[in-house]
Amino acid sequence: MQPPRLSDEQRERALARAAEARRSRAEVKELLKTGSLTFAELLERAELDDLIGGLKVESVLASMPGNGKVKAKRMMEALGIADNRRIRGLGGKQRAALLEAFS
Repeated sequence: MQPPRLSDEQRERALARAAEARRSRAEVKELLKTGSLTFAELLERAELDDLIGGLKVESVLASMPGNGKVKAKRMMEALGIADNRRIRGLGGKQRAALLEAFS
């Protein structure tokens, strides 16, 4: 199956939206890393913002202060969170466990 054919203008708009999404996600992860944004605030924002809700849990956990990729992976395994899970797809118990871990 071939992707839809886009006009040059449509392609430019799509590329601009993708670049903005990447910038927004990088900004959120940087705010987490510096401590300017808490995990609880991130979850609140994810309810309203699809870009934040679409962040992978693993990348968010790795961005938390004192965490890295290995700790994030171990935490996800311990809590039974799938590797491909996104913030908006977390279950209630998973959210509560992560909130407790980062409060």
